[in-house]
Amino acid sequence: MNADLGAYTTATKDWGRWGPDDSIGRGNLLDADSVVAASRVIQTGERFSLAIPMGSPGGDPCLPGRATEHHTMVQTAEDYRTGRLAPLAGGMQYADDRIEVACHGTTHMDSLGHAFADDTIWNGVQADSDSQGVHSADIASLARKGVVGRAVLVDLPRHRGVKNLPMRTQIGIAEVEAALIRQRVTLLPGDTLILRTGIFSFFYENGPAAYYADFVEPGLIYEPRTLEFFREHDLAGLGSDTLCNEQAHNESVDATFPLHVLLQRNLGVIFHEALWLDDWADYCDSVGRYVGFYVAAPLHIVGGSGSPMNPIVIM
Repeated sequence: MNADLGAYTTATKDWGRWGPDDSIGRGNLLDADSVVAASRVIQTGERFSLAIPMGSPGGDPCLPGRATEHHTMVQTAEDYRTGRLAPLAGGMQYADDRIEVACHGTTHMDSLGHAFADDTIWNGVQADSDSQGVHSADIASLARKGVVGRAVLVDLPRHRGVKNLPMRTQIGIAEVEAALIRQRVTLLPGDTLILRTGIFSFFYENGPAAYYADFVEPGLIYEPRTLEFFREHDLAGLGSDTLCNEQAHNESVDATFPLHVLLQRNLGVIFHEALWLDDWADYCDSVGRYVGFYVAAPLHIVGGSGSPMNPIVIM
């Protein structure tokens, strides 16, 4: 483990806040009353998928070392035309297919058993994942009710007046707060904070080679104010249009994935990664509203450390 990151494992924690057996962390903030209250932000009913495509001809963003999805057709119309298959009684014919995808290889949600340090996951539980799966705080824990509540978009490229944040851009909490003031948004307990960098538009316009040539994604960085900010506002989740949800190697403190430890493991913040935010952001900018009703439903994968999802925001 990185020596610098080791010091952060003893930082502020919310372990025990929801009891010794809790496995959903700040998902506990999203109770029935909060969902009803959050639904009141809906005004026009406009809906936006925040999932990146799967199977684009030129490829889709995926963290190096992880496999992109592999989609295979099992049977098609051609099978019927060539006589390999016969229609069912009554004449029905159908196409069928399967997909192989890394649980963290596209738009996804992390379980609270995903990130650990000092052999310990969220809530002070010993990390107990093995070849059979994650046995504590798996993604099925979050899938049972999903993540439903308010999502607050922070549009950092528009705040800076650029198309997208370039690689290596460090995002500090002061800039997040300034963008929220510009957008006239007040955070509420249980909100999912969603940071837009615009970097995925660079991927789709310039291709994988250009994207990975200097692959240090723009992202939120660790600083003392980061933990204070998430605790002060009692935020339930963090999402972004990046593959890591933070600057993967935080050069300012020489640590790799420090926020996965400090926010996810220590505070129980739910991570929503690899979101597609450009369409929603364009709408938000056009109407001057940046808060939507957010529904994120991971697959119910027993023992999963994370899951693909197609989150929807309703305005």
